[in-house]
Amino acid sequence: MRKCCLAIVGLGFAVGMAAGTVADVPLGLKPIRHPQDNPASDAKIALGKQLYFDKRLSKDNTVSCASCHDPAKGWSNGEAFATGVDGQKGGRSAPTVINTAYNVFQFWDGRAGSLEEQALGPIANPIEMALPLDEAVQKLNAIDGYREQFQAVFGTDVTEAGIAKAIAAFERTVISGDAPYDRFVQGDKGALSASAQRGRDLFFGKAHCSACHVGPNFTDNAFHNLGVGIEHEQPDAGRKMISQLDGDHGSFKTPTLREIVRTAPYMHDGSFATLEDVVEYYNKGGTPNSQLDEEITPLNLTPAELQDLVTFLKEGLSSESYPVVDPPVLPQ
Repeated sequence: MRKCCLAIVGLGFAVGMAAGTVADVPLGLKPIRHPQDNPASDAKIALGKQLYFDKRLSKDNTVSCASCHDPAKGWSNGEAFATGVDGQKGGRSAPTVINTAYNVFQFWDGRAGSLEEQALGPIANPIEMALPLDEAVQKLNAIDGYREQFQAVFGTDVTEAGIAKAIAAFERTVISGDAPYDRFVQGDKGALSASAQRGRDLFFGKAHCSACHVGPNFTDNAFHNLGVGIEHEQPDAGRKMISQLDGDHGSFKTPTLREIVRTAPYMHDGSFATLEDVVEYYNKGGTPNSQLDEEITPLNLTPAELQDLVTFLKEGLSSESYPVVDPPVLPQ
């Protein structure tokens, strides 16, 4: 049994703000931190938005970033696994893009340390978009509208680095705050129903959810073994695949709980269809295994308490400022 407390303070960042375009962040969130070599601008964000929705960044022009991270589906895809070119499916669910601006690590196993690094991975991945990056650059440079925008934003034709920076700049605008929970904390005691208030007390108390789902974005940016899928003949090794540490076997990144009601199914393998399923799993204490986190123990919550906890998650962390984004007109 062990407890993972890995969290790293980012260095080399400049503080800025973003929400759709460069603007203030919603209530309850902290200012966005932009890498010093990738400051935000409206032109760069607009370019990144086009790239995010453009299926031409896939080998056969059928898959875009938005295919697996759809604004209408919680910036995920509503399925257990993501589907790439030729109908290929991976073994993990598509994590939400919401509030990834605050993540220390990207992907379930944390193999990318920035949104810029993350952005290029799915493009070249053979079971996702399957387009080698040199071919992606060549393909976009053949489109006048893209080449002109890259010259205006970066002073160069299309490059791998430019693609990554533009998509990352757009993704840093996909943020959600100003939820009923935030207004309740600020003194609006009518922002949460009685059931949601009881659920809030459980979340921060008896259920000790906040041991991992902590801070403004409700994540410790660390990796934990909950026992999910560990009973399989060949379970997903999770963070161990990156760290090569036995203690990380079966550990996955703590996701944000912001807009959690929109991002079903849940867990790294999409194995739980509802939030009710999730809290029941935690209530029983996960699935025993040699690396199960010490925080994961039976909670002994009553059915009424479980319902209150779910109500808090659904009601308290869902915002009217949910980032709805329509697909843009793409360059030709």
